[in-house]
Amino acid sequence: MTASVVLLASDPKTAQSLAGGLRTHFNAVHVTGSRDELREKVARNRPGAVVFDIESSRLADVESLHREFPALPIVCTHRIPDEEMWMAALDAGAVDVCPVDDVNNVLKSVLRSLGTSRSAAA
Repeated sequence: MTASVVLLASDPKTAQSLAGGLRTHFNAVHVTGSRDELREKVARNRPGAVVFDIESSRLADVESLHREFPALPIVCTHRIPDEEMWMAALDAGAVDVCPVDDVNNVLKSVLRSLGTSRSAAA
């Protein structure tokens, strides 16, 4: 198993579903529903990655999180396919954007980004 992940999701059902899928591969999944608590959990737990619900937040939050923790992979999730939003999230510092209901895709993206960030750090 790998380190931990911090998950920002405003919907409790979504958070439960994503956390359940992530827990199969991570020692800990720290779930939060607020941006302020997200930063606190990232600073305290030093996760390997963040899963970020882009629809309940602003792109500026992705940008500032990326600036504050530049080596931390951020995988954004969304409910509605919106190519402009995806591109804006990637430009803001996200490593990927996945449909929120595709837990396997989110998991693969987080694991892939961890592999990439580890090899870049080596």
